[in-house]
Amino acid sequence: MAVLQTSPLTAEQPVLSVENLTTSFLVDGEWKEVVRDVSFEVAPGETVAIVGESGSGKSVTSLSIMRLLQPDTSRISGRISLSGRDLLSLPEREMRKVRGNEIAMIFQEPMTSLNPLFTIGEQLSEALLAHSSISAAEARSETIRLLEKVRIPSAASRFDEYPHRFSGGMRQRVMIAMALATKPKLLIADEPTTALDVTIQGQILDLIKTLQEEEGTSVLFITHDMGVVAEVADRTVVMFRGEQVETGATADIFHRGRHPYTRALLSAVPVLGSMKEHLRPLRFPVVDTATGLSDTPVEVPDTVSTERPVLAVKNLTKRFDVHSGLFGRLSGRVHAVEDVSFDLHAGETLSLVGESGCGKSTTGRAIMRLIEPDGGSVVADGKDVLALSKKGMREMRKSVQMIFQDPFASLNPRMTVGAAIAEPFLEHRMGSRKQALEAVHDMLLRVGLSPDIASRYPHEFSGGQRQRICIARALVLKPKVIVADESVSALDVSVKAQVINLMLDLQSSLNLAFLFISHDMAVVERVSHRVAVMYLGEIVEIGPRASIFANPQHAYTKKLLSAVPVPDPSRRATKRAMAVEELRSPIRPVDYKISPIRYKEVGAAHFVAG
Repeated sequence: MAVLQTSPLTAEQPVLSVENLTTSFLVDGEWKEVVRDVSFEVAPGETVAIVGESGSGKSVTSLSIMRLLQPDTSRISGRISLSGRDLLSLPEREMRKVRGNEIAMIFQEPMTSLNPLFTIGEQLSEALLAHSSISAAEARSETIRLLEKVRIPSAASRFDEYPHRFSGGMRQRVMIAMALATKPKLLIADEPTTALDVTIQGQILDLIKTLQEEEGTSVLFITHDMGVVAEVADRTVVMFRGEQVETGATADIFHRGRHPYTRALLSAVPVLGSMKEHLRPLRFPVVDTATGLSDTPVEVPDTVSTERPVLAVKNLTKRFDVHSGLFGRLSGRVHAVEDVSFDLHAGETLSLVGESGCGKSTTGRAIMRLIEPDGGSVVADGKDVLALSKKGMREMRKSVQMIFQDPFASLNPRMTVGAAIAEPFLEHRMGSRKQALEAVHDMLLRVGLSPDIASRYPHEFSGGQRQRICIARALVLKPKVIVADESVSALDVSVKAQVINLMLDLQSSLNLAFLFISHDMAVVERVSHRVAVMYLGEIVEIGPRASIFANPQHAYTKKLLSAVPVPDPSRRATKRAMAVEELRSPIRPVDYKISPIRYKEVGAAHFVAG
């Protein structure tokens, strides 16, 4: 039986007390426990983080507290008390009054939490009208006040706008305003920043800290990001495979964590600035969750070639037409990629970094001609990509392969993984079926999987294993360049470390060139030789990794770096004081004239847009 962890911060009655919580689901006629014997408390004004990877049971714990699980297929036992009131004994009618009134919840994806058919103002007002006896006019005034409180610019003018007109960060602010509308005793934040860019994440974390200070609300913060935990949590509960394995003050967890899994999570977190003493990419330390033994992170041999680049991109441009009005008149263009140029050499990793909408993924797709560029040139392995015929493109794609963000969506669910890996080998007529089978076995071994799995289907694997399969499929054609588009952003922290280590090892042994597209600056620092920072379709800064991170010159680069969560509990009270602003729109008028980008050299091979 788990021991109830009481907060040392206060002797007051806890806002939330969870004792021996066990949640089971009905699977194939049998009850399966997915959360076992979890106990913790949240004191008034305190932030407690529940941390763990996918499948650890942290989100099920929060849904159990809110009693949002399907009653006929789930079973909750133990005791959940809100200010001394047992929630599990309440009838559903009473529980509905508790939800949104005394306990509020913010979910991971704000767009799926907001109704696209109603305006932002209508949805916020509805929450106020449902839980209080005020008039529609009073609800409107209070809604505007709440929108201002969560730092929505021009709040009054945005009352009648629909969710699709807001950015992801602004939609999450609306969800926070909705959650705080009735001044709840407890706010449950379930991965509220995971889907957001790093600068927006920084703003949301600062906002939650500020609102907590102003309102005195208790927060139960659920995340897998130890950097976020360090910045927001007074105490931390670590969960692994449905069990609570360690609980304590956040500083103690970080500096004196005892459980092997806690140490594994902390070791796998990339720390910004950790590469100052290293000239080359560095493998992540990987900790065995059973023994707690860690390998030593080692530098990856630097095999960068100084010969002709394997990929040369010059003045690449891609714009998308915007039509409006009854007759679909051309009203503007999205300048997604504007005058982008860079070289990539064998054995090198060039990282393209920036927030959603900056054009980095469009750049990768334009290089592959998955979308047709409007101008510029792309030379891959000596071939002019933009001038190639359909047959020539097939040949080119043997040299340049792409790995996408979602490995499950990249694999055919009806095709075995062996068939999926063999398919490009056979399509490009690189050998017989027997040779394809040998190539599949060889690739599976190279990516750390057993050849025996070739007969299994994608749904039988974890996310990290599926991404390894996608890497094997890309490598079977023996490419020289791999475009990795957010290829690890959807993975848990320890799995991310394993996949990145695999990519670094393969680069070292096969002399691969990587165009690594990412928004995670801490990961980029660890794996890159050079870094290019994109903003509104343009490269605003490019140079060696050490120069970019030690001496950033462009204001946007500085903003990206300052927003990265640092896994240091001593920074918990620190706020970044970041300006609340949405990314400027890349839509320009039809007759808009682009000014040529001018760069100045601020260091050896380090250029910044002036």
